[in-house]
Amino acid sequence: MPEPSKYQLMSNEPENNSSTDSPELLALREKIDHCDQQIQRLIQERVLVAGEIAKVKASAGSGTSYYRPEREAQVLRRVRERNQTLREELLTEGLKGLVSDDEMVRLMREIMSTSLAAEMPMSVAYLGPEGTYTQAAVVKHFGQAVTSLDVKTIGDVFRVVEQGKAHFGVVPVENSTEGVITHTLDCFATSYLNVCGEVQLAINHQLLSNADGLTAVRKVYAHSQALAQCREWLERYLPDAEQVAANSNAEAAQIAAEDETAAAIASDIAGKLYGINTLAAGIEDEKNNTTRFLIIGNSSFAASGDDKTSIMVSTHNQAGSLFELLKPLYDHGVDMTRIESRPSRQTNWDYVFFIDMRGHAEDAIVKAALAELESKSAFFKLIGSYPVGAL
Repeated sequence: MPEPSKYQLMSNEPENNSSTDSPELLALREKIDHCDQQIQRLIQERVLVAGEIAKVKASAGSGTSYYRPEREAQVLRRVRERNQTLREELLTEGLKGLVSDDEMVRLMREIMSTSLAAEMPMSVAYLGPEGTYTQAAVVKHFGQAVTSLDVKTIGDVFRVVEQGKAHFGVVPVENSTEGVITHTLDCFATSYLNVCGEVQLAINHQLLSNADGLTAVRKVYAHSQALAQCREWLERYLPDAEQVAANSNAEAAQIAAEDETAAAIASDIAGKLYGINTLAAGIEDEKNNTTRFLIIGNSSFAASGDDKTSIMVSTHNQAGSLFELLKPLYDHGVDMTRIESRPSRQTNWDYVFFIDMRGHAEDAIVKAALAELESKSAFFKLIGSYPVGAL
Protein backbone atom coordinates (compact mmCIF):
# COMPACT_ATOMS: atom_id res chain seq x y z
CA MET A 1 0.00 0.00 0.00
CA PRO A 2 1.47 3.41 -0.96
CA GLU A 3 2.29 5.82 1.86
CA PRO A 4 -0.43 8.55 2.22
CA SER A 5 0.58 12.14 1.53
CA LYS A 6 1.76 13.98 4.62
CA TYR A 7 -1.19 16.34 4.10
CA GLN A 8 -3.77 13.59 3.44
CA LEU A 9 -7.12 14.49 5.02
CA MET A 10 -8.92 11.75 6.93
CA SER A 11 -12.58 11.02 7.49
CA ASN A 12 -13.60 11.78 11.05
CA GLU A 13 -15.55 8.56 11.62
CA PRO A 14 -16.85 7.48 15.06
CA GLU A 15 -14.58 5.25 17.12
CA ASN A 16 -15.08 1.61 16.21
CA ASN A 17 -12.48 -1.06 16.87
CA SER A 18 -14.51 -3.88 15.42
CA SER A 19 -12.43 -6.88 14.39
CA THR A 20 -13.99 -6.56 10.93
CA ASP A 21 -12.26 -3.21 10.31
CA SER A 22 -9.47 -3.43 7.80
CA PRO A 23 -5.87 -2.75 8.84
CA GLU A 24 -5.90 0.26 6.49
CA LEU A 25 -8.94 1.77 8.25
CA LEU A 26 -7.42 1.17 11.69
CA ALA A 27 -4.19 2.84 10.61
CA LEU A 28 -6.05 5.89 9.35
CA ARG A 29 -7.97 6.14 12.61
CA GLU A 30 -4.70 6.09 14.50
CA LYS A 31 -3.56 9.01 12.36
CA ILE A 32 -6.77 10.90 13.25
CA ASP A 33 -6.17 10.24 16.97
CA HIS A 34 -2.60 11.47 16.66
CA CYS A 35 -3.75 14.67 14.87
CA ASP A 36 -6.38 15.28 17.55
CA GLN A 37 -3.81 14.91 20.32
CA GLN A 38 -1.48 17.38 18.62
CA ILE A 39 -4.29 19.89 18.02
CA GLN A 40 -5.47 19.71 21.64
CA ARG A 41 -1.95 20.07 23.01
CA LEU A 42 -1.25 23.10 20.80
CA ILE A 43 -4.54 24.77 21.79
CA GLN A 44 -3.75 24.28 25.47
CA GLU A 45 -0.23 25.63 24.88
CA ARG A 46 -1.66 28.69 23.12
CA VAL A 47 -4.05 29.38 25.99
CA LEU A 48 -1.21 29.08 28.51
CA VAL A 49 0.92 31.52 26.51
CA ALA A 50 -2.06 33.92 26.44
CA GLY A 51 -2.14 33.69 30.24
CA GLU A 52 1.57 34.56 30.38
CA ILE A 53 0.94 37.57 28.14
CA ALA A 54 -1.74 38.73 30.59
CA LYS A 55 0.76 38.53 33.48
CA VAL A 56 3.37 40.53 31.54
CA LYS A 57 0.80 43.20 30.67
CA ALA A 58 -0.38 43.41 34.28
CA SER A 59 3.16 43.76 35.63
CA ALA A 60 3.88 46.47 33.05
CA GLY A 61 0.79 48.40 34.14
CA SER A 62 -1.04 47.88 30.85
CA GLY A 63 -4.39 47.93 32.62
CA THR A 64 -7.16 46.03 30.87
CA SER A 65 -5.95 46.50 27.29
CA TYR A 66 -5.88 42.74 26.69
CA TYR A 67 -8.01 42.95 23.57
CA ARG A 68 -5.96 44.34 20.67
CA PRO A 69 -8.04 44.46 17.47
CA GLU A 70 -5.09 45.54 15.34
CA ARG A 71 -3.07 42.52 16.55
CA GLU A 72 -6.00 40.14 15.93
CA ALA A 73 -6.51 41.55 12.44
CA GLN A 74 -2.84 40.96 11.63
CA VAL A 75 -2.96 37.38 12.96
CA LEU A 76 -6.10 36.51 10.99
CA ARG A 77 -4.65 37.99 7.79
CA ARG A 78 -1.64 35.73 8.20
CA VAL A 79 -3.97 32.76 8.80
CA ARG A 80 -5.75 33.50 5.53
CA GLU A 81 -2.48 33.96 3.63
CA ARG A 82 -0.98 30.73 5.01
CA ASN A 83 -4.12 28.80 4.18
CA GLN A 84 -4.14 30.15 0.63
CA THR A 85 -0.54 29.02 0.17
CA LEU A 86 -1.20 25.60 1.75
CA ARG A 87 -4.33 24.99 -0.33
CA GLU A 88 -2.45 25.82 -3.53
CA GLU A 89 0.27 23.36 -2.53
CA LEU A 90 -2.23 20.60 -1.71
CA LEU A 91 -4.25 21.18 -4.88
CA THR A 92 -1.13 20.56 -6.96
CA GLU A 93 -0.97 17.12 -5.29
CA GLY A 94 -4.52 16.42 -6.46
CA LEU A 95 -6.06 16.60 -2.98
CA LYS A 96 -9.67 17.73 -2.55
CA GLY A 97 -12.05 18.54 0.32
CA LEU A 98 -9.73 21.19 1.73
CA VAL A 99 -10.74 23.72 4.38
CA SER A 100 -11.59 27.07 2.77
CA ASP A 101 -9.83 30.28 3.75
CA ASP A 102 -13.01 31.67 5.36
CA GLU A 103 -13.58 28.51 7.38
CA MET A 104 -9.96 28.42 8.54
CA VAL A 105 -10.25 32.03 9.69
CA ARG A 106 -13.48 31.17 11.54
CA LEU A 107 -11.84 28.23 13.32
CA MET A 108 -8.82 30.32 14.26
CA ARG A 109 -11.10 33.09 15.51
CA GLU A 110 -12.68 30.64 17.96
CA ILE A 111 -9.28 29.51 19.22
CA MET A 112 -8.25 33.15 19.65
CA SER A 113 -11.52 33.86 21.44
CA THR A 114 -10.83 31.05 23.90
CA SER A 115 -7.27 32.28 24.43
CA LEU A 116 -8.47 35.83 25.08
CA ALA A 117 -11.02 34.56 27.60
CA ALA A 118 -8.10 33.06 29.53
CA GLU A 119 -6.54 36.54 29.73
CA MET A 120 -9.71 38.50 30.51
CA PRO A 121 -13.39 37.47 30.37
CA MET A 122 -14.97 40.02 28.04
CA SER A 123 -18.56 41.20 27.62
CA VAL A 124 -20.06 42.63 24.43
CA ALA A 125 -23.40 44.44 24.15
CA TYR A 126 -25.58 44.05 21.06
CA LEU A 127 -29.03 44.84 19.73
CA GLY A 128 -31.17 41.95 21.00
CA PRO A 129 -32.94 39.80 21.74
CA GLU A 130 -31.02 36.61 21.05
CA GLY A 131 -31.02 35.64 17.39
CA THR A 132 -30.43 39.03 15.74
CA TYR A 133 -27.98 39.61 12.93
CA THR A 134 -26.10 41.90 15.32
CA GLN A 135 -25.51 38.92 17.59
CA ALA A 136 -24.19 37.01 14.58
CA ALA A 137 -21.80 39.91 13.98
CA VAL A 138 -20.63 39.63 17.61
CA VAL A 139 -19.81 35.96 17.11
CA LYS A 140 -18.08 36.59 13.78
CA HIS A 141 -15.83 39.28 15.27
CA PHE A 142 -15.25 38.09 18.85
CA GLY A 143 -15.98 34.35 18.73
CA GLN A 144 -18.14 32.30 21.09
CA ALA A 145 -16.04 32.76 24.24
CA VAL A 146 -17.27 36.28 25.05
CA THR A 147 -20.29 37.06 27.21
CA SER A 148 -23.00 38.56 25.00
CA LEU A 149 -25.32 41.14 26.56
CA ASP A 150 -28.50 41.82 24.60
CA VAL A 151 -30.22 45.22 24.92
CA LYS A 152 -33.37 46.66 23.38
CA THR A 153 -32.12 49.55 21.22
CA ILE A 154 -29.02 50.83 19.45
CA GLY A 155 -28.93 53.71 21.93
CA ASP A 156 -28.87 51.18 24.76
CA VAL A 157 -25.75 49.56 23.27
CA PHE A 158 -23.96 52.91 23.50
CA ARG A 159 -25.21 53.56 27.04
CA VAL A 160 -24.21 50.11 28.36
CA VAL A 161 -20.65 50.51 27.06
CA GLU A 162 -20.42 54.11 28.32
CA GLN A 163 -21.53 52.96 31.78
CA GLY A 164 -18.88 50.23 31.85
CA LYS A 165 -21.43 47.38 31.92
CA ALA A 166 -19.86 45.92 28.77
CA HIS A 167 -16.33 46.19 27.40
CA PHE A 168 -17.49 46.68 23.81
CA GLY A 169 -20.66 47.05 21.79
CA VAL A 170 -21.70 46.09 18.26
CA VAL A 171 -24.08 48.29 16.25
CA PRO A 172 -25.26 48.20 12.61
CA VAL A 173 -24.21 51.25 10.59
CA GLU A 174 -25.14 50.61 6.94
CA ASN A 175 -26.67 48.13 4.55
CA SER A 176 -25.48 47.57 0.99
CA THR A 177 -28.98 48.03 -0.47
CA GLU A 178 -30.79 50.33 1.97
CA GLY A 179 -27.97 52.60 3.07
CA VAL A 180 -27.13 54.09 6.43
CA ILE A 181 -28.75 53.29 9.80
CA THR A 182 -29.43 56.85 10.95
CA HIS A 183 -29.98 55.97 14.62
CA THR A 184 -26.37 54.74 14.86
CA LEU A 185 -24.96 57.92 13.32
CA ASP A 186 -27.08 60.09 15.63
CA CYS A 187 -25.72 58.21 18.66
CA PHE A 188 -22.14 58.99 17.62
CA ALA A 189 -23.04 62.68 17.64
CA THR A 190 -23.55 62.61 21.41
CA SER A 191 -21.29 59.74 22.53
CA TYR A 192 -17.60 59.84 23.40
CA LEU A 193 -17.08 56.19 22.37
CA ASN A 194 -14.62 55.24 19.66
CA VAL A 195 -14.98 52.90 16.71
CA CYS A 196 -12.37 50.16 17.12
CA GLY A 197 -13.48 47.59 14.53
CA GLU A 198 -15.94 46.70 11.81
CA VAL A 199 -17.74 43.55 10.69
CA GLN A 200 -19.29 42.86 7.31
CA LEU A 201 -22.02 40.23 7.40
CA ALA A 202 -23.88 38.69 4.47
CA ILE A 203 -27.61 38.93 5.25
CA ASN A 204 -29.96 36.13 4.23
CA HIS A 205 -33.59 36.79 5.22
CA GLN A 206 -36.18 34.10 5.88
CA LEU A 207 -39.94 34.50 6.22
CA LEU A 208 -40.72 32.76 9.50
CA SER A 209 -44.25 31.81 10.54
CA ASN A 210 -46.32 28.99 11.98
CA ALA A 211 -49.19 29.97 9.67
CA ASP A 212 -50.64 27.40 7.24
CA GLY A 213 -49.02 28.93 4.19
CA LEU A 214 -48.61 32.46 2.83
CA THR A 215 -52.34 33.03 2.40
CA ALA A 216 -52.83 32.80 6.17
CA VAL A 217 -50.31 35.54 6.96
CA ARG A 218 -52.00 38.81 7.98
CA LYS A 219 -49.03 40.77 9.40
CA VAL A 220 -45.28 40.77 8.74
CA TYR A 221 -43.01 41.96 11.55
CA ALA A 222 -39.38 43.00 11.06
CA HIS A 223 -36.89 45.77 11.65
CA SER A 224 -37.60 48.65 9.26
CA GLN A 225 -34.34 47.94 7.40
CA ALA A 226 -35.32 44.30 6.83
CA LEU A 227 -38.77 45.32 5.56
CA ALA A 228 -37.08 47.65 3.09
CA GLN A 229 -34.59 44.99 2.01
CA CYS A 230 -37.49 42.64 1.17
CA ARG A 231 -39.84 45.24 -0.29
CA GLU A 232 -40.22 43.73 -3.76
CA TRP A 233 -40.72 40.19 -2.44
CA LEU A 234 -43.39 41.34 0.02
CA GLU A 235 -45.23 43.31 -2.67
CA ARG A 236 -45.25 40.27 -4.93
CA TYR A 237 -46.14 37.48 -2.50
CA LEU A 238 -47.82 39.23 0.47
CA PRO A 239 -49.38 42.39 -1.00
CA ASP A 240 -52.26 42.46 1.49
CA ALA A 241 -50.28 41.72 4.66
CA GLU A 242 -49.69 44.62 7.03
CA GLN A 243 -46.00 45.45 7.54
CA VAL A 244 -45.12 46.28 11.16
CA ALA A 245 -41.72 47.63 12.24
CA ALA A 246 -40.07 45.98 15.26
CA ASN A 247 -36.97 46.98 17.26
CA SER A 248 -35.13 43.99 15.81
CA ASN A 249 -35.76 40.97 13.62
CA ALA A 250 -35.36 38.65 16.60
CA GLU A 251 -38.08 40.60 18.44
CA ALA A 252 -40.23 40.13 15.34
CA ALA A 253 -39.59 36.39 15.53
CA GLN A 254 -40.71 36.35 19.16
CA ILE A 255 -43.97 38.01 18.15
CA ALA A 256 -44.55 35.61 15.25
CA ALA A 257 -43.93 32.65 17.54
CA GLU A 258 -47.02 33.65 19.56
CA ASP A 259 -49.34 34.50 16.64
CA GLU A 260 -50.11 31.99 13.88
CA THR A 261 -51.43 34.76 11.62
CA ALA A 262 -48.15 36.68 11.85
CA ALA A 263 -44.82 36.24 10.11
CA ALA A 264 -41.35 37.62 10.81
CA ILE A 265 -38.41 38.45 8.59
CA ALA A 266 -35.38 37.08 10.42
CA SER A 267 -32.48 34.66 10.26
CA ASP A 268 -32.77 30.88 10.23
CA ILE A 269 -31.04 30.95 13.64
CA ALA A 270 -33.94 33.01 15.04
CA GLY A 271 -36.39 30.51 13.56
CA LYS A 272 -34.69 27.64 15.38
CA LEU A 273 -34.39 29.60 18.63
CA TYR A 274 -38.07 30.50 18.78
CA GLY A 275 -39.52 27.38 17.15
CA ILE A 276 -40.91 28.96 13.98
CA ASN A 277 -41.21 27.34 10.57
CA THR A 278 -39.59 28.80 7.46
CA LEU A 279 -42.29 29.63 4.91
CA ALA A 280 -39.83 31.09 2.40
CA ALA A 281 -36.04 31.35 2.35
CA GLY A 282 -33.78 33.97 0.83
CA ILE A 283 -36.47 36.63 0.41
CA GLU A 284 -34.06 39.60 0.28
CA ASP A 285 -34.40 41.54 -2.99
CA GLU A 286 -30.63 41.74 -3.55
CA LYS A 287 -28.70 38.49 -3.20
CA ASN A 288 -25.45 40.28 -2.30
CA ASN A 289 -27.22 41.91 0.64
CA THR A 290 -24.60 42.85 3.24
CA THR A 291 -24.74 44.82 6.49
CA ARG A 292 -21.75 46.58 8.01
CA PHE A 293 -21.46 46.69 11.80
CA LEU A 294 -19.14 48.78 13.97
CA ILE A 295 -17.39 47.76 17.17
CA ILE A 296 -17.56 50.56 19.76
CA GLY A 297 -15.48 50.95 22.91
CA ASN A 298 -13.61 53.30 25.19
CA SER A 299 -10.12 52.88 23.75
CA SER A 300 -8.13 53.81 20.65
CA PHE A 301 -5.76 51.34 19.02
CA ALA A 302 -2.64 51.37 16.86
CA ALA A 303 -2.55 50.75 13.11
CA SER A 304 -2.92 47.21 11.78
CA GLY A 305 -1.59 47.90 8.29
CA ASP A 306 -5.00 47.89 6.58
CA ASP A 307 -7.27 50.36 8.32
CA LYS A 308 -10.13 52.82 8.05
CA THR A 309 -10.71 56.10 9.84
CA SER A 310 -14.12 57.62 10.59
CA ILE A 311 -14.72 61.28 11.41
CA MET A 312 -17.66 63.60 12.02
CA VAL A 313 -17.44 67.20 10.77
CA SER A 314 -19.58 70.21 10.00
CA THR A 315 -18.82 73.23 7.87
CA HIS A 316 -19.96 76.80 7.63
CA ASN A 317 -23.15 77.18 5.58
CA GLN A 318 -21.80 79.02 2.56
CA ALA A 319 -21.18 78.34 -1.12
CA GLY A 320 -18.31 75.92 -1.77
CA SER A 321 -17.74 75.15 1.91
CA LEU A 322 -18.11 71.36 1.52
CA PHE A 323 -15.69 71.36 -1.41
CA GLU A 324 -13.14 73.28 0.63
CA LEU A 325 -13.68 70.95 3.57
CA LEU A 326 -12.97 67.81 1.52
CA LYS A 327 -10.15 69.26 -0.57
CA PRO A 328 -7.40 68.26 1.94
CA LEU A 329 -8.31 64.59 1.42
CA TYR A 330 -7.79 64.99 -2.33
CA ASP A 331 -4.63 67.05 -1.93
CA HIS A 332 -3.01 64.45 0.34
CA GLY A 333 -4.19 61.44 -1.70
CA VAL A 334 -6.49 60.03 0.98
CA ASP A 335 -9.21 57.68 -0.32
CA MET A 336 -12.65 58.71 1.01
CA THR A 337 -14.87 55.61 1.01
CA ARG A 338 -18.14 57.04 2.34
CA ILE A 339 -19.84 60.32 3.23
CA GLU A 340 -23.24 60.71 4.87
CA SER A 341 -25.06 63.78 6.15
CA ARG A 342 -27.34 64.12 9.16
CA PRO A 343 -29.21 67.17 10.52
CA SER A 344 -27.14 68.86 13.23
CA ARG A 345 -30.27 69.41 15.37
CA GLN A 346 -28.80 72.81 16.25
CA THR A 347 -30.06 74.98 13.38
CA ASN A 348 -32.53 74.25 10.57
CA TRP A 349 -30.82 73.04 7.37
CA ASP A 350 -27.49 72.74 9.16
CA TYR A 351 -25.76 69.36 8.67
CA VAL A 352 -23.07 67.15 10.14
CA PHE A 353 -21.08 64.92 7.77
CA PHE A 354 -19.89 61.44 8.61
CA ILE A 355 -16.84 60.49 6.54
CA ASP A 356 -14.95 57.19 6.22
CA MET A 357 -11.51 57.01 4.62
CA ARG A 358 -8.79 54.43 4.09
CA GLY A 359 -5.81 54.56 6.41
CA HIS A 360 -5.14 55.10 10.11
CA ALA A 361 -5.29 58.52 11.79
CA GLU A 362 -1.59 58.17 12.68
CA ASP A 363 -0.54 57.41 9.09
CA ALA A 364 1.46 60.38 7.82
CA ILE A 365 -0.77 61.38 4.89
CA VAL A 366 -4.01 60.81 6.83
CA LYS A 367 -2.70 62.74 9.83
CA ALA A 368 -1.73 65.70 7.63
CA ALA A 369 -5.07 65.66 5.79
CA LEU A 370 -7.08 65.52 9.03
CA ALA A 371 -5.12 68.40 10.56
CA GLU A 372 -5.85 70.59 7.54
CA LEU A 373 -9.49 69.45 7.37
CA GLU A 374 -10.00 70.22 11.07
CA SER A 375 -8.65 73.74 10.56
CA LYS A 376 -11.30 74.37 7.90
CA SER A 377 -14.27 72.87 9.77
CA ALA A 378 -16.75 74.43 12.14
CA PHE A 379 -16.80 71.18 14.13
CA PHE A 380 -14.49 68.16 13.98
CA LYS A 381 -14.53 64.82 15.81
CA LEU A 382 -12.35 61.76 15.21
CA ILE A 383 -14.66 58.79 15.78
CA GLY A 384 -11.96 56.15 15.42
CA SER A 385 -9.37 54.27 13.37
CA TYR A 386 -9.77 50.50 13.08
CA PRO A 387 -8.86 47.44 10.98
CA VAL A 388 -10.80 46.90 7.76
CA GLY A 389 -13.32 44.09 8.21
CA ALA A 390 -13.39 41.27 5.65
CA LEU A 391 -16.68 39.97 4.24
